[in-house]
Amino acid sequence: MADIKSSQKALFLRKETLRQGIELLFYAYRDFTSEADSILSEIGLGRAHHRVIYFIGRQPGMTVSDLLNILKITKQSLSRVLSHLISESYVRQEIGEADKRQRLLFLTSKGNALEARLTDIQCKRFANAYLQSGASNVAGFEQVLTSLLDANTNQQQKQKTETNKYVKHQSTYSRR
Repeated sequence: MADIKSSQKALFLRKETLRQGIELLFYAYRDFTSEADSILSEIGLGRAHHRVIYFIGRQPGMTVSDLLNILKITKQSLSRVLSHLISESYVRQEIGEADKRQRLLFLTSKGNALEARLTDIQCKRFANAYLQSGASNVAGFEQVLTSLLDANTNQQQKQKTETNKYVKHQSTYSRR
């Protein structure tokens, strides 16, 4: 029996199987972003703008520094994208109250509408894929994606998950 298990384990580690996984990830990402890309293109924006809008929408009031840490891009690249989003009224900046050097980022109503439109399209794609795959496959998919993250990103995600659990627990408790 041990020989069969060993050979089954080895099958998914073959170079060709790994390449298929890489290709599937590439094609899935391409297709996952295509509808959003079309909408963004119509209004003169691209994927970099989308990422900025998405994360500011997820964490209103985040600092520019926090956004740089998430996106792992240069200040110059972020500055270009952020300046464009501010000039087009998708994003607004506020100076931090505790630290006047901080710039806090928020979506405007126009930015919130765009973020909701793009995220709704992508949530529908994920929901359909999850429904077709079933709960155990979704858990396996999430485990594989988590395993692809580098250690630092993985740790940040774990902390964020724990914080979200705490916030949900507190909001449930406070409603009672």
